[in-house]
Amino acid sequence: MTSFDEVVKKAFYFGVGMASYANEKAGTALGELRVQGQKLAEDMVKRGEMTADEARKFVDDLVQAQQQNIQGSTTEENREPRPIEIISEEEDSKPQSSPENIDALRQQVQALQDELKKLRNE
Repeated sequence: MTSFDEVVKKAFYFGVGMASYANEKAGTALGELRVQGQKLAEDMVKRGEMTADEARKFVDDLVQAQQQNIQGSTTEENREPRPIEIISEEEDSKPQSSPENIDALRQQVQALQDELKKLRNE
């Protein structure tokens, strides 16, 4: 019975070691990503393509998105199928230029522009 206990212990320690190694690699990768993002942002600031505040926000957003990508890749949410809407060619090719439809489209565009402004201000 002792050999079975040893095998279980070794398997457990192997799992813990692999998790630790993966965590270390992810931390290293995020550190490298931050350095590369900072270099890119500094380059863009030098060329006048963005301000220092925009560069700082760019780097923070880049690292945060990567962290969410790493953390999100193991969640159950990403494993569920996404709904797909199929539009037939007949529906897509019909001209829809009635005045009511144009007004509705204008309202949608305005709503999207307002939402974009809110997101930029946050």
